[in-house]
Amino acid sequence: MDGELGDFLRSRRARISPEDVGLNSYGRRRVPGLRREEVAQLAGVSVDYYIRLEQGRGPSVSDAVLDAIARVLRLDGTEQAYLRTVARPNGRKAPAPAVRRVRPGLRLLLDLFDRAPAFVLGRRMDVLAWNALGDALNGFSRMPAGERNMPRQAFLAPGARELYPDWPAVAAETVAHLRLDAGLHPDDKELAALVGELSVKSEDFRRLWADHQVKAKTYGVKRMAHPVVGALTLPYETLAVPGEPELSLVVYTPEPGSETAERVALLASWSAQGPEEPKDARELRA
Repeated sequence: MDGELGDFLRSRRARISPEDVGLNSYGRRRVPGLRREEVAQLAGVSVDYYIRLEQGRGPSVSDAVLDAIARVLRLDGTEQAYLRTVARPNGRKAPAPAVRRVRPGLRLLLDLFDRAPAFVLGRRMDVLAWNALGDALNGFSRMPAGERNMPRQAFLAPGARELYPDWPAVAAETVAHLRLDAGLHPDDKELAALVGELSVKSEDFRRLWADHQVKAKTYGVKRMAHPVVGALTLPYETLAVPGEPELSLVVYTPEPGSETAERVALLASWSAQGPEEPKDARELRA
């Protein structure tokens, strides 16, 4: 993950035009966006200081300077927090082992969601636990343990593009969240290996990773074309797990009385009765 700060700053500069920040654009530009000297001018720092910062050679940088750069580059809250993290690698705590087990109380909580698909994500967006509906929706139990990972499923699993009608948006959000994780855990060798494998095997992943977008997946809506019950529109909430900062609880929350809620109920019935597909599901997809 070397050079993360410089790569991030260059990618953010590229999306801001001089006109966006009230500057006149003189001469032909070899690359889009703001020049380094323009960012330095607008942030109130010397050009040499900013260049050294972007090259990873700068001294410890203050909150005031980072805030000024974030303002110039129009970073949102997630991007600003990410900037502070990657700008201060020496201030990070020693990496802790990744959590791989989910405590019994959290597993019990998963099972209490009897009308909502739910699962627990760990570092690298590994899927660590799920309830019956989460399994019926995503098929986690049928995956080899090493493939229970959301980025791996989005980019390498057969049929992913058919499963997600909005696959380009799902793919971009997945990479942006993984990039955020990479900033928090720059020494995670397993994460680096995952990024390397996906970059080799998926041109789409490689392109999105190079774009350096960062985004926290806290809530949203995901559309799925489930092979058993058909089209689903699933709002979701991502909740922090108390006492386990690396874990997230993802719960899909179909609107009560909606067609999706009815199909999720049918999915629950199907998962409870076994592999035979219910007649109602075949009619839904007819």
